[in-house]
Amino acid sequence: MLGIFLDTETNGLNARKHKILDIAFKIIDVKTGIFLDEFQSLVFQPLEEWAHSDQESLHVNGFSWEDISKGESLKTISSEIQRIFIKHDIKRGKAVFICQNPSFDRAFFSQIIDADTQESLLWPYHWLDLASMYWVTSIQKGKSNPAFFPWETGLSKDKIAAAYKLDPETKPHRAINGVNHLIACYRAVVGFPFS
Repeated sequence: MLGIFLDTETNGLNARKHKILDIAFKIIDVKTGIFLDEFQSLVFQPLEEWAHSDQESLHVNGFSWEDISKGESLKTISSEIQRIFIKHDIKRGKAVFICQNPSFDRAFFSQIIDADTQESLLWPYHWLDLASMYWVTSIQKGKSNPAFFPWETGLSKDKIAAAYKLDPETKPHRAINGVNHLIACYRAVVGFPFS
């Protein structure tokens, strides 16, 4: 089983109004922890789309119009992602997406490759989230030490990292930094059973 550890950065929180600016993922065998492939790209957005940016989101990720004006086209990124997924035979039943916030990332990922195309390619429709994985393990730990309950520790990726004495995500927020931090947290919370 393969895990597609994925993160995005955007110019706002509303996928109907805002656009994806940065995408990264790493494909890892979730049994062994063996790294297979990766992808990262800035996404070009026209100036008229950039004009709809939420300033709070841009403050978090630090992107500027100059950065995004040098990004790759949606068509180029879509083609490259499809090439990588074909190379690794990414299909439902053989792979899952793993994110910190899959409902967010999936909506923006679909701006690159629409849901109908994903369906026609039989891509995984399971988008798993780290917070739920952490919730289950911390409930188990909380039975013997209430300080471990998830409502005590918090559920953000940085809070999960802190609970496992890991460093916070590298700033400014970039999709590849998010992916690397996600993998570190996943390794601590869930682990790779045959690594």
